[in-house]
Amino acid sequence: MTRITSPNTGASSASIRRAGPAQGVLLLSMSCLSVLGAVLLAPMQPRMVDAFADQPGVAALVPLVITVPALMIGLLAPVAGRIVDRVGRLQLLTAALVVYAAFGTAPLWLNSLPLIVASRFGVGAAEAAIMTCCTTLLADYFEGKERDRYLGLQMVFTSLSAVVFIAVGGALGQVDWRAPFWLYSVSLVFAVLCPLLLWRPVAAAADASRDVPMRWRPLLIPLAVTFVGGILFYAPIVELSYLLDAIGVSSPGVIGLVSGFASAATALGALLFSRISTWGPRRLLAASFLLIGAGLAGMGVGNTATSIAAGAIVASAGAGVLLPTLVTWVLSQLDFEQRGRGTGAWTASLFTGEFICPILVIGLAALFGGLPPAIIVLGAASAATALVVRTALR
Repeated sequence: MTRITSPNTGASSASIRRAGPAQGVLLLSMSCLSVLGAVLLAPMQPRMVDAFADQPGVAALVPLVITVPALMIGLLAPVAGRIVDRVGRLQLLTAALVVYAAFGTAPLWLNSLPLIVASRFGVGAAEAAIMTCCTTLLADYFEGKERDRYLGLQMVFTSLSAVVFIAVGGALGQVDWRAPFWLYSVSLVFAVLCPLLLWRPVAAAADASRDVPMRWRPLLIPLAVTFVGGILFYAPIVELSYLLDAIGVSSPGVIGLVSGFASAATALGALLFSRISTWGPRRLLAASFLLIGAGLAGMGVGNTATSIAAGAIVASAGAGVLLPTLVTWVLSQLDFEQRGRGTGAWTASLFTGEFICPILVIGLAALFGGLPPAIIVLGAASAATALVVRTALR
């Protein structure tokens, strides 16, 4: 059932509004902005290295253009969540969309690589607020099965948008390495649409206080599992190209095709979530982690492009079910006045896990003698997590 919301605390029943597809699609579309920041620039890294070849530390600074926003989301999403609960969803969201455009397009005019990296800190801060606000508003506007459906669709939108953004970024990058940065200005369109299509939601009790203390204890286990889930979710994404390259498959076209199939599998898993959400976190998490574990193990032992791709598809399908399961698990513990802080903490746990993933894989590869064994170890860890979750949540 769609949540009934009102633009003003204490508003009369005549002013009550219902959220529908227009609000849902807008929030889902804005959720893709964090993906835009992560994958749009990936195809341009070699051209950026060439453009700044005369600047010291270019080999280390160019990758930071992509990774810094994810780090900032992990660090600042809890802060954004606190602001959401104290100030309001729409004010922060609209401001963050403007900041996103300002910092996102800054490299169009900057000629210093360190300054471009610095601008990416601003992009990450804006993304932390946008992700927290969008997920919180989806939970505010919708309830029950409809909420599950939209949270599953959030994963579908972000997965499929990754494929589109990589293709668009590569095409624009052929013109000029700066050209893709123009796409960050799309957030200004969203900044105009937000006041027109969205409104400030209120709790069921119109006079509910905004200063409700946060109950962190019930969230400790869900947030810890989300951190582990972030690591396992990101592993097939970040390591797929390296595994293919290790067996002699270095064609960007082939790697892109396999990555596209994996993203489609993630989207299909997320679509499936809305149909099986009644299983509950215990069964869904166990099934998701088992699928991811089997897929990672298949990637690790695979010695052909087909076998590695099959493992990536299985793992990605499991991840598609995993993430909406985790966020609905967290949201089920929260009241309206706590939802921003809880969603911010969940976002931080997920993106911190994603940031840690490549570092962890490097350590495991050094410890176990290569990337394939490291991926197999991660697969075993995922299967063990499934067992622990299945037992602990009983």
